[in-house]
Amino acid sequence: MIGNGRGHSIDQRWHICMEFDLADVKKLLIYRMGSLGDTVVALPVFHMLARQFADAERRVMTNLPVNTDAAAIQVILGDGGFVDGYFAYPHATRDIGALNRLRKSIRDWAPDLAVYLNEPRGNFTQFRDVLFLKLCGIPKILGVPATADLQNHRPRGEYGLWENEASRLARCVEDLGEVDLVSPASWSLNFTSAEEEQAKAALADWDGRNGFIAFSLGAKIEFKSWGDDRWTELLKRVSANHPDLGLALLGGPNDGERSLVAAMDWTGPKIDLCGKLSPRESALVMRDADIFMGHDSGPMHLAASVGTPAVCVFSKHAKPGIWFPYGSQHRVLYPGLEWSGGNPVSMREAPGETNITLIPVDEVEAAFNSLLK
Repeated sequence: MIGNGRGHSIDQRWHICMEFDLADVKKLLIYRMGSLGDTVVALPVFHMLARQFADAERRVMTNLPVNTDAAAIQVILGDGGFVDGYFAYPHATRDIGALNRLRKSIRDWAPDLAVYLNEPRGNFTQFRDVLFLKLCGIPKILGVPATADLQNHRPRGEYGLWENEASRLARCVEDLGEVDLVSPASWSLNFTSAEEEQAKAALADWDGRNGFIAFSLGAKIEFKSWGDDRWTELLKRVSANHPDLGLALLGGPNDGERSLVAAMDWTGPKIDLCGKLSPRESALVMRDADIFMGHDSGPMHLAASVGTPAVCVFSKHAKPGIWFPYGSQHRVLYPGLEWSGGNPVSMREAPGETNITLIPVDEVEAAFNSLLK
């Protein structure tokens, strides 16, 4: 924690470093790209920034969603008091006019400090981003990962795991304040009473509300999908062994039909909430669930943020650990990885698993059974 209220503004490309008083920051721009899962992973940092700059006006510059099913950052942060407004950054645009209008809007607002809060994007992209922020007239920029250590995830030294992205982000902004990754409060979405009531109403007349699992099938990227047929088989087995257990289907508007097909053999209470609740309201439903099951996805991170144990199936698109749900209560199945989470740690056999589709249904079922109380 910065006890004296001072920080450092580091322009990583021109090697300019100056001290500044945090109390002098009246307007703070946070540059964060991404959607649902990316935002949830950054929640502890957003909490720290809201605490350290409580009296400052805070706005986020973020990308417009590319996938219509992907929730934009403002949908996740909602009315939780994290920020006061947004600037829409046109994703991958080459429209100089659009970029110039954005630059002018930010320059007219005149932020005192920018916090760079993105996953590693490469030296050229970081240089471009910093240059754009400088052209917006922002005098101080912090959080740009200048070193290889900040750009990369550290090996955790056991089980072949790597540092979680939430931890790397916290390291990038440590000059601004301590980011507590352990406290449940750091992962809170600061739900409103209206959201609480909406989620409660969604389950009010459902027979399964007193004992259910939350399930989200949607995987925005095909190579991250375990396969609908495998989920169908898994849900069939779980329902046969627990015929009174409820199943809540969650996801975007385009996930409903697939989810219902995957759950066609479910014999207990079942409710389709795909596209019927906001992501924040869906998180409240997941908070009441016994277990979450699904892919590496935004809903998985939402479930973890509300403290619900997750059984999640991963592809090898990233090193193991980087995008795993934060916490020790989850069971993770990653191709070829014997570690599968838990406290105490649970190990499994994983021979021949070279990709996500080779993870056996038996292994995922065993992980589920280990969590169901």
